Amino acid sequence: MDWLQSLLWDPSSVAHIVFLYAFVVAAGVYLGKIKIFGVSLGVTFVLFAGILMGHFGFTADTHILHFIREFGLILFVFCIGLQVGPSFFSSFKKGGMTLNLLAVGIVVLNIAVALGLYYLWNGRVELPMMVGILYGAVTNTPGLGAANEALNQLSYNGPQIALGYACAYPLGVVGIIGSIIAIRYIFRINLNKEEESLKTQNGDAHHKPHMMSLEVRNESISGKTLIEIKNFLGRPFVCSRIRHEGHVSIPNHETLFYVGDQLFIVCSEEDAAAITVFIGKEVELDWEKQDLPMVSRRILVTKPEINGKTLGSMHFRSLYGVNVTRVNRSGMDLFADPNLILQVGDRVMIVGQQDAVERVANALGNQLKRLDTPNIITIFVGIFLGILLGSLPIAFPGMPTPLKLGLAGGPLVVAILIGRFGHKLHLVTYTTMSANLMLREIGIVLFLASVGIDAGANFVQTVVEGDGLLYVGSGFLITVIPLLIIGTIARLYYKVNYFTLMGLIAGSNTDPPALAYSNQVTSSDAPAVGYSTVYPLSMFLRILTGQMILLAMM
Repeated sequence: MDWLQSLLWDPSSVAHIVFLYAFVVAAGVYLGKIKIFGVSLGVTFVLFAGILMGHFGFTADTHILHFIREFGLILFVFCIGLQVGPSFFSSFKKGGMTLNLLAVGIVVLNIAVALGLYYLWNGRVELPMMVGILYGAVTNTPGLGAANEALNQLSYNGPQIALGYACAYPLGVVGIIGSIIAIRYIFRINLNKEEESLKTQNGDAHHKPHMMSLEVRNESISGKTLIEIKNFLGRPFVCSRIRHEGHVSIPNHETLFYVGDQLFIVCSEEDAAAITVFIGKEVELDWEKQDLPMVSRRILVTKPEINGKTLGSMHFRSLYGVNVTRVNRSGMDLFADPNLILQVGDRVMIVGQQDAVERVANALGNQLKRLDTPNIITIFVGIFLGILLGSLPIAFPGMPTPLKLGLAGGPLVVAILIGRFGHKLHLVTYTTMSANLMLREIGIVLFLASVGIDAGANFVQTVVEGDGLLYVGSGFLITVIPLLIIGTIARLYYKVNYFTLMGLIAGSNTDPPALAYSNQVTSSDAPAVGYSTVYPLSMFLRILTGQMILLAMM
């Protein structure tokens, strides 16, 4: 029975370590699916499964635990950065700026309440433990990993801050959803009225492609070329088809327009009214029944050499005789602006004759199998650069120790930059959503299992004999107070729609259970839009602020 003894208890045995992690992850993920009052803890339950196994003495070599913990964290935050990178900078535009300012307010107030409680308890709770409680209260696991890494820089030998995180996390989830419900009743919000309000708002829908058929009625543009009309109007649009004297053709910049011609126009929704008034009037026309056989087809960009080129530089109209009407990226339709930068994975809507469309398909690639192969070099080049950036010491006046972005912050920053600007370095950043999620989930469960196993030996003693209840109460206050304050400001001053506010609250805490609850309340996508708008900046701040607190105050 020596083999069984080694498998169960030998912390240096590879078989024991793999066996332990497999059990902790499998049990944690399975139990995390159990819903209580419609809410589940998801993969975070892996942490509690690890704590349970650690409590009963199942552990592994400390160095191996730390390596798996840090590597899992790096994988997780890097994949998050790749996902949010393309939208990180655009999330600050127009209405997104207001939502991001409110999210920053929540982050700042979370920190303020945590530090206030730290001074109120007058040393009863150590600062590192309060940071652990803070991250449990806001349900942010990457921030916990970043704080752990900062403590390693400071050679901290105190209690595991994951204990505070584990104590605060369950009520953190409950407190976030409870705050959403409380705001609804405090302001007596009528959900039906909020739905109607969403339908009447213009918002971001203005920037989606708008398609319409127009008949030329403006005599002043009769006999003018398409490029002249675009210059007169001063608003971008695509004319993909023209019907002149009963015949349909694909126009180019030199095509002449005459009164009575019928056009198929694609433009941004905010420009639709002005274009209609300038050209003529909107008409109903079935373009599929016209005399010239043409097709509309989505072409997938799969050739790496296309990555980073602008739409205008491809000269689709002059080289192939086709028009590009819109581009679909990550499920979102984008107007085909000539300055739009193409990326591998984009789906380009092409209108033209069958043979011309086929030539465009060959030029862009349109081979789905190419996208099934992950771009491993981009991932590991990014991790390499991220570790390098995270290891650079940055001195700030008044801070006793130089600040480092660390193993969490460095890869996150590099991943965001690669996700947005990687095409300039000829790096293909496209990764299928399933591949990205797989890497993220593997990373986070390895991190949570490692933290739980390492902290499990002292968890029960901390909760029963120590200050566990104090950690729970502190975490609940850190969760609820900022959300109620910012929620009140958002409703009274900024008049934020309730469903958007739900997404804002969930996104500022990077909390998927709260988003899932919000999506159940409404059929609109407003919670998801609010969540995705503030998520990138919130995640970035959550990961960096804990490190800065510890390095500045310890």
